[in-house]
Amino acid sequence: MTTLSRPPADPANRPKNSFKLKPWLLEGMPDTSGKRQGPHGRPSDAHKPQAWWKVMCLTGLDYFSTLGYQPAIAALAAGLLSPLATLLLVLATLAGALPVYRRVARESPRGEGSIAMLERLLPRWGGKLFVLALLGFAATDFMITITLSAADATAHLIENPFAPHFLEGQQVVITLALIAGLGVVFLRGFKEAINVAVVLVAAFLALNLVVIVVSMTHLFTEAGVITDWWTALTTSHGDPIMMIALALLVFPRLALGLSGFETGVAVMPQIKGHATDTEANPAGRIKGAHKLLTTAAIIMSSFLITSSFTTVMLIPAAEFQDGGKAEGRALAYLAHKFLGDGFGTVYDISTIAILWFAGASAMAGLLNLVPRYLPRYGMAPAWARALRPLVLVFTVIAFIVTIIFQADVNAQGGAYATGVLVLITSASIAVTLSARRKKQRGQFIGFGIISLVFVYTTVVNSIERPDGLKIAALFILGIMVVSFISRMRRAFELRATHIKMDEKALEFTANASEGPVRIIAHEPKHLSASRYREKLQHAQQASHLPVDCDAVFIEVIVDDSSDFEQELQVVGKIRHGFKILEVHSNNVPNTVAAVLLHIRDVTGFMPHIYFRWTEGNPISNLSKFLFFGEGEIAPVTREVLREAEPDITRRPWVHVG
Repeated sequence: MTTLSRPPADPANRPKNSFKLKPWLLEGMPDTSGKRQGPHGRPSDAHKPQAWWKVMCLTGLDYFSTLGYQPAIAALAAGLLSPLATLLLVLATLAGALPVYRRVARESPRGEGSIAMLERLLPRWGGKLFVLALLGFAATDFMITITLSAADATAHLIENPFAPHFLEGQQVVITLALIAGLGVVFLRGFKEAINVAVVLVAAFLALNLVVIVVSMTHLFTEAGVITDWWTALTTSHGDPIMMIALALLVFPRLALGLSGFETGVAVMPQIKGHATDTEANPAGRIKGAHKLLTTAAIIMSSFLITSSFTTVMLIPAAEFQDGGKAEGRALAYLAHKFLGDGFGTVYDISTIAILWFAGASAMAGLLNLVPRYLPRYGMAPAWARALRPLVLVFTVIAFIVTIIFQADVNAQGGAYATGVLVLITSASIAVTLSARRKKQRGQFIGFGIISLVFVYTTVVNSIERPDGLKIAALFILGIMVVSFISRMRRAFELRATHIKMDEKALEFTANASEGPVRIIAHEPKHLSASRYREKLQHAQQASHLPVDCDAVFIEVIVDDSSDFEQELQVVGKIRHGFKILEVHSNNVPNTVAAVLLHIRDVTGFMPHIYFRWTEGNPISNLSKFLFFGEGEIAPVTREVLREAEPDITRRPWVHVG
């Protein structure tokens, strides 16, 4: 085999730019394999994996930090029914999301997640468009995590009794400052910080445990608290069936408590596996991920149930409303009330820290997600491979979202829940389809039921609170527009990431004693001997191909035109006495151009390629090229070669007759 190890798409000679800002922005342009800095990134080869419980704290930045605002949102949404609605949420967590993501972890152990599973199950353009739509919802999830977490951190800061009075009414300004600080951290270079995550999560959970235990003590020792709640509940909702029905209706509003599962799968590459793990079968890593997901779900479920009882029974309903002291910070309210302002301040500091770091985790997730898919699809500008331009874009978007929602935690809950629910629903559908494809009837039925539950929850949430759907639609529209503009702008790039030629193919192209290498483009739909003779005669007559030359035919078989970058395998074959170079690829002209340049570099001979002019409307042929990899073959091949090789004396020749 011969190989071309340097991807032809990387231009060798770039003009030097005297403008200093651009090199700084594009510094450290990463590859498209999904390796990124931050807690969601794939670790480098030198990275030392960590124990699953430490990696769980990375998930906890996103998952456990919702305790800062989830109890208040649940009390506001469900009122007296908050404990019952929370029980339904816990049931959905342990019997629904947990088994779904345990299977996702088993089928995508390198951190690809449910989106990659659906990409494999839904190939070609349909799969690509579906993935782009899911990326819109994922962007909603991560972006609202940043803005909502910063807004809630602001609420904890302003409501603290020791906070300066001039901070009151400055929620938007403070939230924007926190987001800006987050952007500065990433512009300077965000490093993995598992140890910091462990400290933050451990401290936050310990403080919450103290608050819950003390609150539960007051719950059982203060006379009339439980009976007053029960009397009010039965008076308002006398029928138990009606209570359950109402709890089911408000349950979708509590979906923020499911936010950590996709993140739990994303951090899998960080988990230390067994010594016997292989890349093909990382059983130890999968087992560690299962422990991570299960432990996190049990811890979170325990806190959700206990906090729902204590907050709704011990905090006056008016304090959950807009401007109330428990708005977006129910457990912090209890910490100050029962343990004093000193402990409450420590709790506030811990909450602000983990909420701010949860925003960092979400930013890292975005910086992994976008480059993992869009550049590979050809649907991102070249600068989308770099860290800093994306940080600036995401920071600006976070500013806009914060200003639109006026840094209101409750107002952003619907958008956050929509992103979370769509991702969990897509994961449920992915594992259901996987079970069906593997003919696992029992699991197919079970996951199908779970999928229906999450579909219902997503639909109800979207109808009641359409803000999330609107924001996701804007993200999807933006991603679609940018993606297709980028795909068209990059249409004339070389797309081969790697090229291999077998011995026979090399023999065909290196056989000439002096060169050049004469190659005739042939459509692989017609493989009869007469068509090869006809094509050879046409090249000889129309393009003056020497009669005595040893010409080779090249045939590009288009498999999936929706792919962009691809490794090429050039195979030499003999058919009807003619020499054939056969290549499977995602398009014809870019592949032909890449193979020609590879032949030039490997053999040292200049290739000459012979085409026929394409019949038909030029606009129609251009559309066929953009979407199906065919159409205007000859002129596009020449344009790809022109962009890839600026030196005309080293550019392969293109003959068209």
